[in-house]
Amino acid sequence: MIVVVGKQCDDLVEVAAGTEIRFVEEWSGVPLESVEAVIGRIPPDLLAKAPKLRWVHSPAAGVDADLSPEMLASDVVLTSSVGNGAIPLAEHSMLLMLMLNRDVPRWMKAQAERRWERFTHGELAGLTLGIYGLGHSGLDLALKAKAFHLRVIGVRRRAGEPSPYVEQVSFEQLLEESDFIVVTAPRTADTAGRFGAAEFARMKASAYFICISRGGIADDDALLDALRGGQIAGAGLDAHGIEPLPADSPFWDLPNVIVTPHNGATSTGTARRGEEIVRENLRRFLSGQELLNVVDKAAGY
Repeated sequence: MIVVVGKQCDDLVEVAAGTEIRFVEEWSGVPLESVEAVIGRIPPDLLAKAPKLRWVHSPAAGVDADLSPEMLASDVVLTSSVGNGAIPLAEHSMLLMLMLNRDVPRWMKAQAERRWERFTHGELAGLTLGIYGLGHSGLDLALKAKAFHLRVIGVRRRAGEPSPYVEQVSFEQLLEESDFIVVTAPRTADTAGRFGAAEFARMKASAYFICISRGGIADDDALLDALRGGQIAGAGLDAHGIEPLPADSPFWDLPNVIVTPHNGATSTGTARRGEEIVRENLRRFLSGQELLNVVDKAAGY
């Protein structure tokens, strides 16, 4: 039996023709002893009660919420929808870079006050973009940034195919040479808190910090201190350490910060690509083929 957590989807029924597939909103009443695959999230305490379970697919790109101790200890294969939001996340990064570089909030304030205010602003051409995490989103961002005539440097944990659009450098070079640092990496034990007081101190005072993947990769207190103290010029934050961002968070009020509500990949294209990954993985599972986007549980992504 294949369990899909969510509404009925005729496409999945078609792919699973000849195999029992059940769509559920909650787990009560599901015969766990018969479940072989789950598309969606299964509560950690139910994993041990599903002896035939072999595969779980997360509808999210990041799987930090799925990696419970029970999942880590199990032999169940976990896959993700990583890559489905790469295009809009790269676009959102460019949006935040342009808004910060040209001080768009200043124009918006003038518009609200019906003031005709012209000023000399920056341009991206010739600046250096540092990308922390060269996965799907990072590489798509590198491609887009090159079209804006930026120098692109980046770091990644795993060795991968070299990209003609990005120069791989050390983490220290990334901090010291970047005019923008964009975090596209997943949150894992290795990346959590990676940007702290020492790292912000090494950045240029004119540099901007942007996070579009997961909150918690930057230490929020250290980031606030760096923004208030002028150690960095500003920040664009779509992912936050606490979500939703509390109404009393000081990030809302800082004049050099642009806050968006973890909304960068909320596009119809992301949903469509996620559905395509699910369909293809279901087809592969039923035919005994290798699955896409298998998560390295030890690495966390």
